Amino acid sequence: MDANEMESQQQKAAGEDDFRHTSTAGLNKFTLLCALLASTNSILLGYDIGVMSGAVLFIKENLKITSVQVEILVGSLNVLSLVGSLASGKTSDYIGRRYTIVLAAATFLVGALLMGFAPSFPLLLAGRIVAGIGVGYSLMIAPLYTAEISPAMKRGFLTSLPEVFIVSGILLGYIVNFSLSGLPQNINWRLMLGLAAVPAIAIGIGVTAMPESPRWLVMKGRTDEAKRVLIKVSDTVQEAEFRLSEIMKAAAMDLGEATSSNHSDWRGQGVWKELLLNPSKPVCRIIIAAIGINFFMQASGNDAVIYYCPEVFKDAGIQDKRQLFGVNVIMGVAKATFVLISAVYLDRFGRRPLLLLGSIGMAVSLAVLGMGSKFLQHSETKPLWAIIVCIIAVCADVSFFSIGLGPIAWVYSSEIFPLRLRAQGTGLAISVNRLVSGVMSMTFLTISEKITFGGMFFVLSGIMVVATLFFFYFLPETKNKSLEEVWALFEDKDRTGDDKRGMQMREM
Repeated sequence: MDANEMESQQQKAAGEDDFRHTSTAGLNKFTLLCALLASTNSILLGYDIGVMSGAVLFIKENLKITSVQVEILVGSLNVLSLVGSLASGKTSDYIGRRYTIVLAAATFLVGALLMGFAPSFPLLLAGRIVAGIGVGYSLMIAPLYTAEISPAMKRGFLTSLPEVFIVSGILLGYIVNFSLSGLPQNINWRLMLGLAAVPAIAIGIGVTAMPESPRWLVMKGRTDEAKRVLIKVSDTVQEAEFRLSEIMKAAAMDLGEATSSNHSDWRGQGVWKELLLNPSKPVCRIIIAAIGINFFMQASGNDAVIYYCPEVFKDAGIQDKRQLFGVNVIMGVAKATFVLISAVYLDRFGRRPLLLLGSIGMAVSLAVLGMGSKFLQHSETKPLWAIIVCIIAVCADVSFFSIGLGPIAWVYSSEIFPLRLRAQGTGLAISVNRLVSGVMSMTFLTISEKITFGGMFFVLSGIMVVATLFFFYFLPETKNKSLEEVWALFEDKDRTGDDKRGMQMREM
């Protein structure tokens, strides 16, 4: 390597450092606005999780449905959301990230109205199926869009906002449950479910202020539009030009050198083949990491615990519905508090430390919850202290989830795939997330009846021990790296080592 090349590389590295240092000084307000608007889509799932945990008690009594029908009703939204997740990748590659957000909100709106006006169980189930497809779209597109407009140094915070809105939606659902529980049975649950139409309408209107993803525009050959968007979401024109050049290089590697000028007809074709039929070793590692973190996110039982928390504490000895909803509100406040803490510190401490802390904390909390539930099961008096221990354990479990798996699964899934594979790869990973969530929701009560709630919590604790080992060995740190640089973390280590040794030999 001659002196001119070394000086050129040093200047390039110094330029990159300057841009990254600049991005740590503050957060571009337009970027934050776009991230907030996109993430608002995720409040739809959160509201459904929160409100359904209480509404289902009234639905069961009002429509005279069985426990199996309750499981089908609750789990159907999660299972059908995998359809939306699978379709969302191809859809967003075809029509763009921005219009996919509109499609997600519109689909959920139709589902919410169907649920609110449903006169019978079949129509109520149909509404949840439609809403589930909308949820699947929103869960994939919100973190993906946010990741693609965010600077590397703030991407963790911004991409964790969807989880913040999910938790906010859960808390809102709990509050609505508590507020409407005193109304007549044939009215309260309909209002609880139908009110979900309000945020769906607000999201559809809010999207008009959002630009298209600059990375999608580059993939379509619309570099001038991409530059205009990057200027808005960057602090300086120079930073925007630097980010554009990095995106164009990555796109050229993905689609060929003609990407920047002659790929306006690209529609995401060939991606599924590369992901599933003929993946390279780095792509295999990415798929394992993305599917693994999404699998364990739902195998932890977090959604099921939230959905059926009233059933758990009803079994523990709390019979009054308003008291049950009060416990839910406490749990929702705990989740909201800790997900905000995680979002603020995610870019400072990194993904791995918070993920490992959260998974270890969940394993311990679930074990304590299992012991408390077992004690209450064999106790005739149902002592207050044991119920308090269980409440604290549940709050600890959801809090550790909000520190680690909750926000980080969305962040990690949306940032590790290369540009061409990102939308459909993220959709694949999140479809696994929704499938596992649906299976857990539809089997939680049935399994718990066979092995008791305490036994179920011990099983979930064991799953989180396995999850901790998986995260430790298979998930590299992505903090402070651009989306274009994250790919290198999954490339062959032998080749990287050979490159380093070759460079050392040349320097000698």
